[in-house]
Amino acid sequence: MSDQKKKNLTPVQQEYQTLAKKREIKRPVLKNCLKAFLVGGFICFLGQFVQTFYVHFFEFNERTAGNPTVATMIFVAVLLTGFGVYDRLGQFAGAGTAVPVTGFANSIASAAIEHRSEGYVLGVGGNMFKLAGSVIVFGTFAAFVIAIIKTILVGWGGL
Repeated sequence: MSDQKKKNLTPVQQEYQTLAKKREIKRPVLKNCLKAFLVGGFICFLGQFVQTFYVHFFEFNERTAGNPTVATMIFVAVLLTGFGVYDRLGQFAGAGTAVPVTGFANSIASAAIEHRSEGYVLGVGGNMFKLAGSVIVFGTFAAFVIAIIKTILVGWGGL
């Protein structure tokens, strides 16, 4: 807590803050980071394995194998979400399961499963895209800003 906020507290509140801080359970940050790193790395390893599979066993090159790889990873993530495995993995690894494609597929599928009792249009369709809408808007805005920066840099002859 900042010093300015501490000054606004009464002595009893400050004493309570001190007591609460002593009893607060320390979070194993290093252990959680290691779990997130390992699980996120394993998901990326699986994606690389799938891409290599498409390159060697089908007529894809490294550039064109990206689309079926992403589709496969989305399918696997949605399947694992449906069986409840991805949620358990998320509880274990935390942010490690938030690898963009699989984490996004998990969040969309979880919302669809959670709200299916409200109907297909208003329940599944309406709630599934609550999260997707904000992600799409942020992604579009970030791409717009990056394009402006690139245009300015290229216009000045920097790139």
